[in-house]
Amino acid sequence: QVQLVESGGGSAQAGGSLRLSCAASAGTFSRYAMGWFRQAPGKQREFVAGISWIGGSTYYANSVKGRFTISRDNAKNTVYLQMNSLKPEDTAVYYCAARLHGQGRGLDPYDHWGQGTQVTVSS
Repeated sequence: QVQLVESGGGSAQAGGSLRLSCAASAGTFSRYAMGWFRQAPGKQREFVAGISWIGGSTYYANSVKGRFTISRDNAKNTVYLQMNSLKPEDTAVYYCAARLHGQGRGLDPYDHWGQGTQVTVSS
């Protein structure tokens, strides 16, 4: 069982930056595609960004492309989401997820989920 723990959430002004981290318990972290999702109040959970388990392919939702960057450090069993030029509409609970041997795409089924971290962006 893979355990995922997000951190780095908080409050920011519009135009500011935050970096989210997701630490995984799995010793085989490098075999997992990792994704970031978010859910705003009253809305469905949506895909934000993903990174493949091999090759480092990345995928982004159109709403965050050019502002957010996903990266991973396999030596630290950690995936990051650098969020720049934040907007109030980025306010949501952000979740990381893992899929064994996945590609990191938004429509792929993910097997493991973290508890989430709140991001609040004020105008």
